[in-house]
Amino acid sequence: MQKKLIVIGGPTASGKTALAIQLAIYFNTEIISADSRQFYKELTIGTAKPTEVELSLAKHHFINSHSINEHLNAGTYSIAAQEILNDLFQKKDVVILVGGSGLYINALLYGLDNLPKVDDHHRQALKAEFKTHGLLPLLDELKKNDQFYFEKVDQQNHQRVIRALEIYRTTGNPYSFYLGKKEKINSYSISSFAIDFTRDKLYHRINKRVDRMIDQGFLEEVKSLIPYRQHSALHTVGYKELFEHLDGINSLDEAIDLVKQHTRNYAKRQLTWFRHQGNFQLITEEKSMTIYNQIIESVK
Repeated sequence: MQKKLIVIGGPTASGKTALAIQLAIYFNTEIISADSRQFYKELTIGTAKPTEVELSLAKHHFINSHSINEHLNAGTYSIAAQEILNDLFQKKDVVILVGGSGLYINALLYGLDNLPKVDDHHRQALKAEFKTHGLLPLLDELKKNDQFYFEKVDQQNHQRVIRALEIYRTTGNPYSFYLGKKEKINSYSISSFAIDFTRDKLYHRINKRVDRMIDQGFLEEVKSLIPYRQHSALHTVGYKELFEHLDGINSLDEAIDLVKQHTRNYAKRQLTWFRHQGNFQLITEEKSMTIYNQIIESVK
C-alpha cells in the first residue's frame, strides 16, 4: 500500500479537529497540526486547541510544541513537519494533516518558493510606515501593485503584507510573480479535503465559539499574556481585540463583538483560499454528516 497523507482543511469553527480525530482513530494513526497559533504552549483558549480529552484520543504533533518565545514560520515548520511525517510513515500507512493555515499546509505539501533577497532599507522603511500610518496605506499599495496576492492574503496580518511589499519594492515585481516557482516531489500520495459550510451556519458557529471562549476564561488568558503582547503570535484575531479592551480603547462587550466580526472576516478569507488554492475536495454542509465515510472510502 502506498503511504497516504489525508489533509483536512477548512475555516475556523468548521469541525476539523473532531473529524481528524475520528479518522486518526479509524486508521490507528497520528495527527500533524497545521494551525499556526496552536503551536504555542501559552495560547490555549483563544486558539481553540483540542481539549485534553481530544488529545488523549489521538496523538497530535505541533500542539503545545513551542514556546511563544520561539519563532516558528512556514519554512521552519515545513522542515520539522516533514521530518515527523517521514518518521510516522515508517510505522503508519496513513497520516492525518489538519489545520486552517493554508500557508503552512502548502509549505509541507509543496515546499516554499525561492524568494529573492530583500533590501534591508525597504524592510525598515515599511516597518516605520506601518508604525506611523498603520496598515491601510500598505494595503492600498499592495492592491495597486499586486491585485492577485492582495485578494488571497490575510489582510489583517501586517507581517505578510509587509513581506509582499518588501519583495515588490526590492525587485519591482509583484510578490505573486515568485509564487509557485518551486515544485516538491513527495513519496506519498495526498488526498485533500476542505469543509465548506454555508456562510450563515459557519458564522453562527463562530459566534457561539467566541461566547464559549469568553466563558472559559479567554480574558484572563489574555491578561496573563500582557508581558508577551509584542510577539507576532499575539498579533492575531481575538488577542489583539482583548488587548485593546485592557488598554481602555473599548468595552468588553464591544471587544467581544469585534472578535466575532474579525473571526468571521478571517473565516471568509479561509473559505476563499480553500475553494481556489490547492487541490481540495470541498465537503459542503449537506455532505458534512457523511464526510467521514467518504474519506475512508476514498483511501481504500
